[in-house]
Amino acid sequence: MIAHTTLPVSDYKKSKAFYTQALAPLGYKNNMEFGEAAGFNDGKNTDFWIVYMNTVIPIHLAFEANNQKEVEAFYHTALAAGATDNGSPGYRDYWAGYYAAFVYDLDGHNIEAVWYDYGKVN
Repeated sequence: MIAHTTLPVSDYKKSKAFYTQALAPLGYKNNMEFGEAAGFNDGKNTDFWIVYMNTVIPIHLAFEANNQKEVEAFYHTALAAGATDNGSPGYRDYWAGYYAAFVYDLDGHNIEAVWYDYGKVN
């Protein structure tokens, strides 16, 4: 129901490179650019954008993965791209099938990849 969202970043070029690499395991590709704003498409819609801003207040943003391997690939790829660990891949106490990984991006945004493992839910 959210068509797209925009995340403010303090270093556009570094953040664009980071998200291009970190979101690849989730099927995202950078497909649009306007000035210092870049859009990322998941094969259906350009639903994630980054834009340069003078002031950045870190937020939490979660991307849905298709399976456990995508969550793990996102986590390891994001760390290799410069993210900081904020929770390695694993099931969470939120509910039985919530499998997620968390990283802090270059601006301290808490970025998550989550897969809903309905096979674990009774």
